[in-house]
Amino acid sequence: MSKDEVADALDEIGTLLELKGENAFRTNAYHNAARVVQQLPGDLKQLVADGKLGAVRGIGEALSLKITTLVTTGKLPYLEDLRATIPAGMVELLRLPGLGPKKVKALHDLLGIDSIEKLKAACESGEVAKQKGFGAKTQDKILEGIRFRDQVGHRVRIDYALPLGTALLEQIREFPGVIRSELCGSLRRRKETVADLDILVSSADAQPIMDRFVKLPEVLQVLGQGPTKSSVLAALHVHGTKVTMQADLRVVEDDQFPFALHYFTGSKEHNIRMRQRAIDRGLTLNEYALANGSRSVPCKTEEDIFAALGLPYIEPELREDTGEIEAGEVKKLPALVADRDIRGVFHNHTTYSDGMASLEEMALACKKLGWEYFGVADHSQSLTIARGLPPGAVRKQWAEIDRLNAQLSGVRIIKGSEVDILEDGSLDYSDELLAGFDYVVASVHSLFNMPEADMTARVCKALSHPAVTMLGHATGRLLLKREGYKINLDEVIKTAATFGKMIEINAQPSRLDLDWKYVKQARAMGVPIVINPDAHSPWELGLYTFGVQVARRGWLTKDDVFNTRGLEDVMKELVRRKSVK
Repeated sequence: MSKDEVADALDEIGTLLELKGENAFRTNAYHNAARVVQQLPGDLKQLVADGKLGAVRGIGEALSLKITTLVTTGKLPYLEDLRATIPAGMVELLRLPGLGPKKVKALHDLLGIDSIEKLKAACESGEVAKQKGFGAKTQDKILEGIRFRDQVGHRVRIDYALPLGTALLEQIREFPGVIRSELCGSLRRRKETVADLDILVSSADAQPIMDRFVKLPEVLQVLGQGPTKSSVLAALHVHGTKVTMQADLRVVEDDQFPFALHYFTGSKEHNIRMRQRAIDRGLTLNEYALANGSRSVPCKTEEDIFAALGLPYIEPELREDTGEIEAGEVKKLPALVADRDIRGVFHNHTTYSDGMASLEEMALACKKLGWEYFGVADHSQSLTIARGLPPGAVRKQWAEIDRLNAQLSGVRIIKGSEVDILEDGSLDYSDELLAGFDYVVASVHSLFNMPEADMTARVCKALSHPAVTMLGHATGRLLLKREGYKINLDEVIKTAATFGKMIEINAQPSRLDLDWKYVKQARAMGVPIVINPDAHSPWELGLYTFGVQVARRGWLTKDDVFNTRGLEDVMKELVRRKSVK
């Protein structure tokens, strides 16, 4: 089993134990272990083989044995037995707003409810409202959650969530009485997908702000309205798609704002570490204050909170308890890469394959963004569905690039190709043709159902080819639509390091592949990262910003990203790499 599969199994155990009513200490041990496993650097199988798993923080002897069984056998009898004791529909009930494991267990014990269909029927008949701990209001909220389940969905991609959150925030900032306001939660940490929107405001008078918020034009339904918190269902059309999400607004006093901003930004794990750090210093930290008994430590900003606890400011993208506290203690937090650092991109398409704009149009769009170079990487010949280029079309494109480079000023077109990795790991063009490109992006576009070992060997063989410069969208995932193909990314990253290859962060919000946890691992192994928009139009070039966000979550600095280099440096490096056999 891969790290992700092991982590999923541990998370599932924690959830099933919650549904059985087990104590929080035991259930949290599994959820925490899942996070630890997912973020382990290196090869989990090797760690198990070396007998070093028990030394990892958060994994005790019992968990170590279970993880070892999962890694070595691919299954765990304990989990299989646990699954048999819990109706599958009970897990699905947890996805409804307001239903935690305790309530789901109560509904099952009291009414035999083990599916959304049964829950809906029980609510509509009024049976749920009769039960102790529920009542009519809870019943109505459950019905609302069921009605909007399909419309709202479980999670929303960041490129859809951010415009809706920003639209609400910009209007809220214009409300009379608003002092400060920010988006919080996973959206502020720039996670790839978002469950709901958290908005924080400071004001001396919350009620008028709440009254205005629930009447914003984006609001479809008011889910709850109180003196300091209101929840609504809001919608916005983003790039032709209607995005519907729950949005929660909280209003605090302005002197509470920094503490609330830190708390509601999260992550939960980061907050736990910060609260413990405060306790270790004789203080308490919560969403309202940093205090010592009755004495509060004045903090005007988040920076002040971190400083009071002996830390430099930690960027929101790093707040996942993956070493940011420890790095802050020794003043080794990275100076994260920013949008302004990008000087050009390499993985893009034109009308030669499945793009929507010409070479010149794409190059000029890059120039308009202030970039120095546009790398064209149209598809290779085997990908006929994307109008992949046969060798003759490649040479025709090269000739046009030469003509345009003689005419254009302020931007250079660099000759590249997105070459398919074939089933056996060979490349889709002859070595002779490959030698004519300035760089090559190697990608998988077919046979996604290959066994993990075969897919890993396929990609690693391609990375060993001298002509390959960088690996494109490493797992082939499509967020919220398609899981990536099974591949051992630990081995892929190791191979990239061995042969001096780069790996891209594909900035298409449907991909965001490589995932930030593996970006961090690649950085640790010295593998250069390239941020590419995989643009098929001038507008899509701007998607690079989502790749920058992934890079920041992966702790990357400007120096870790290849396309922060200027044109002259880039061309020298590409020439050097071509000369290495």
